[in-house]
Amino acid sequence: MITYAIEAAKIGGKILRDSFRKIDPALAEEKSPRDFVTEVDKRSEDAILNYLSRHFPEDAVVAEESGTHFGKSDYRWYIDPLDGTKNYMHGFSMFCVSIGLARRGELVAGVVYDPMLDELFTAEKGKGAFLNGSPIRVSPISDWNRTLLATGFPHRSKEVLDLYLESFRKLFVQVSAVRRSGSAALDLAYVAAGRFEGFWELKLNPYDIAAGILLVQEAGGVVSDLAGGNSFLETGNILTANPHIYPGMLSVTKQVFGNR
Repeated sequence: MITYAIEAAKIGGKILRDSFRKIDPALAEEKSPRDFVTEVDKRSEDAILNYLSRHFPEDAVVAEESGTHFGKSDYRWYIDPLDGTKNYMHGFSMFCVSIGLARRGELVAGVVYDPMLDELFTAEKGKGAFLNGSPIRVSPISDWNRTLLATGFPHRSKEVLDLYLESFRKLFVQVSAVRRSGSAALDLAYVAAGRFEGFWELKLNPYDIAAGILLVQEAGGVVSDLAGGNSFLETGNILTANPHIYPGMLSVTKQVFGNR
């Protein structure tokens, strides 16, 4: 099924690439406060769903624009046709297509495709993680002074901003630098590829992170919620890092967020 996921991601990616910097940001619809959708999001998702439904008509789907579609099989697809919509709207080329697949609740395949760099990140349960066909592993760095982290601001849930900023401050002073790209799927893929040592964010959607979670796990990284549990797909609160950096990051997030 990974073969079909790859092809679907490339179909969506071509639509994104062909329309990049050709849309009017003023025409984007506001789905909810500070959360937008463009006609390119919709065209990419339609093309992906049309392709996958022809081959797997009984599978369930959780997609960003069209919502949840229940199916009769054991499989569920998590589809983000354009992760990084705000970047895309503003001509900032940090965005991707993200497709994850779960069987009976367990993630078994993931694809993150960056159409501008033609970088295809793939993972299958128990078979490793790859970038354009070559194996990838998380970073071996254990020195916090050399650590590069990624994060995302909780723009959809500003009620948690103070807590988030506390976690940011505690981590920022310990590491070399922190980056905020605007695409959680790419952040996770970059952790898997060893470009970042760790990543944390709050209030994400399952289609944002499903593929990236498996990428990190198959590349030797650790994934949890902010308390060290496994509720990340349900809560959207995620912490991931290489095995050396993860304990220190978890210590901070547990201290800041606790049971809140």
